[in-house]
Amino acid sequence: MNYIQTEIDGPLIIEPRVFGDHRGYFFESFSMRDFAAHAGDVEFVQDNESFSAKRGVLRGLHFQKGDKAQAKLIRVVRGRVLDVAVDIRPGSPTFGKYVSVELSGENKRQFFIPRGFAHGFLVLEDDTVFVYKCDNYYAPEAEGSYRWNDPYFGIDWGVSPEEVILSDKDAKAPFFGI
Repeated sequence: MNYIQTEIDGPLIIEPRVFGDHRGYFFESFSMRDFAAHAGDVEFVQDNESFSAKRGVLRGLHFQKGDKAQAKLIRVVRGRVLDVAVDIRPGSPTFGKYVSVELSGENKRQFFIPRGFAHGFLVLEDDTVFVYKCDNYYAPEAEGSYRWNDPYFGIDWGVSPEEVILSDKDAKAPFFGI
């Protein structure tokens, strides 16, 4: 696998080596030994899957606080998303900055987001399947979120607000600066 450091210290874009022939393809999607050599000691304990039927679904920006924080390893099995990580680590030189990457079933890229980041994604194709590993269990008492269009972060989602489909919970998420 090819591990690509982003402009923010911590998040990594991971490109697998894909072996294809007339039958289809094969690739190694995860090796703990290889991953640990690039991302450090992260032990994943939970796998999640999300299906979005429509282009424009936006989920996030979500995070868990304190010792319940989660690192995530994300990939898209079918469809396409714009995946975003926002640095919310106190004292970080890139606090409030974000990094984004397009993940798709076609490019087979993965995105590693360490603890201390808010995470969200925008679905770019109908019928998208999004999967991710977490290094901590979901803890509703520790969850938090920020508004997807918070001007403090200035995320370029590449769509107009009218195109975005939100859950009620995400539509009511607080702004960071308020």
